[in-house]
Amino acid sequence: MDNSGGIQASLAGRYATALFELARDEKQLDTVGASLAALNAALADSEALRQLTTSPVISRDEAARASAAVAKAMKLDPLTAKFLGVLAQNHRLGQLGNVIRAFNQLAAAHRGEVTAAVTSAHPLDDDQVAAIKSNLKTRLGRDVAVDLNVDPAILGGLVVKVGSQMIDGSIRTKLNTLAHAMKG
Repeated sequence: MDNSGGIQASLAGRYATALFELARDEKQLDTVGASLAALNAALADSEALRQLTTSPVISRDEAARASAAVAKAMKLDPLTAKFLGVLAQNHRLGQLGNVIRAFNQLAAAHRGEVTAAVTSAHPLDDDQVAAIKSNLKTRLGRDVAVDLNVDPAILGGLVVKVGSQMIDGSIRTKLNTLAHAMKG
């Protein structure tokens, strides 16, 4: 497996690689990917889940029990549920978002896709995501998986990162450039 992006260099990358290899070997990539997408959405929506993953005062056993309850309530596949338990036991739930991102990059590379991190000021609808994927596919000549992020601080437009390339079409950057030009 090619990890040229340095995925294995990080703690989250090592966990993601382990999960990816297990899922690939058990032919569960799509199932695990769907469970991780649901977990990622839950992390974005639930303050209680974010607190569970980041609180240093929650013991390993409490975190493991809570993770098992979350997995059961969300109907996560057994492999993802067990993996969530491992993160809890190792006191690494705080890395869950990074693990999900790294897993998605590995899965995209496995499918022959390149991953683009797309940051917008507001959530994008399905038509907008499809248009971005189409434009990036034309530009890069490969299928593109997108990792969507929302950052209201960019005010509008998009920031797209593909590997070491970055396309910054955000209003914040345009305003900063204009302000800099006006200062002379």
